[in-house]
Amino acid sequence: MKAVIQRASKASVSIEQQEVGKIERGLVVLLGVHEGDTQADVDYLVKKVAQLRIFEDEQGKMNRSIEDIQGELLSISQFTLFADTKKGNRPSFIAAARPETAIPLYESFNEGIKQRGIPVATGKFGADMAVSLVNDGPVTIIIDSQNK
Repeated sequence: MKAVIQRASKASVSIEQQEVGKIERGLVVLLGVHEGDTQADVDYLVKKVAQLRIFEDEQGKMNRSIEDIQGELLSISQFTLFADTKKGNRPSFIAAARPETAIPLYESFNEGIKQRGIPVATGKFGADMAVSLVNDGPVTIIIDSQNK
């Protein structure tokens, strides 16, 4: 699994100009599921995202997690994170998991985050979504569960 994590002061996702999810201070996570991913990858990312210390403490140092600040998380499925651009100019997405594999793992990630007490807003898997955010910092981190 691959996660692009952005620290946000606010964010939202809309489908067909209808807002379906929004958060205030917290994280926006674009989550891609690879064809070989398992529940172990989900568990790794849930723990890593929840404990990632990228929010400032009283001294202005990135020393606090989303759990510490009682933030919210906007989770967006993003199969394009596994684009292969080695040949030609049209990306191949063959490494991205098929929906029958990806949907349960994406939902398991969201549920794992919720179980840690973090409110989760989502888009809709496979939908054409418009994501808006104010990237705070900006801070953007990429985590790949294959690079543990």
